[in-house]
Amino acid sequence: MGETAAITIDRLSREDLEQVLAIERASFSMPWSRNLFLAEFRNPDVSLMLAARSPAAGGRVIGYIVCWIVADELHILDLATEFPCRRQGIARRLVLAALNAGNNRGVQRAFLEVRESNRAALMLYEGLGFIRSLVREGYYDLPVENAVVMSLDHVGIMKASSKPER
Repeated sequence: MGETAAITIDRLSREDLEQVLAIERASFSMPWSRNLFLAEFRNPDVSLMLAARSPAAGGRVIGYIVCWIVADELHILDLATEFPCRRQGIARRLVLAALNAGNNRGVQRAFLEVRESNRAALMLYEGLGFIRSLVREGYYDLPVENAVVMSLDHVGIMKASSKPER
């Protein structure tokens, strides 16, 4: 499966939760709990949750993104791709889908935090036009690590191979 392989991106549903939790636990040293995900489902006016699905695997979830949209800002809270599907452009497509959904709701800027050691994520976000805004010392636990806060101003309709329209 390459970046051009068929995937679909749509809303995450409660029925997807077991698949999402498995990816979450395999991806993070401090994974979100079931209750954190359930809380996001209870707040649909703020929470934007999208799933990348593999039609070849019967629509199984292979990645997801969770964001908040508040006023004109989008904050990316959680993003993960199933291990065998990494480095194939799925996370990029999820971020672009979230930015486009945010743009449709009036979002002007986007923010996120990422572990300082997460080079793949830093490259992904920088490739989409995010800039490193500041460092939050000791933000993460297990292990304790700094967070790089990244921001993207002027969120516009973005295509899979482009930076935001200015």
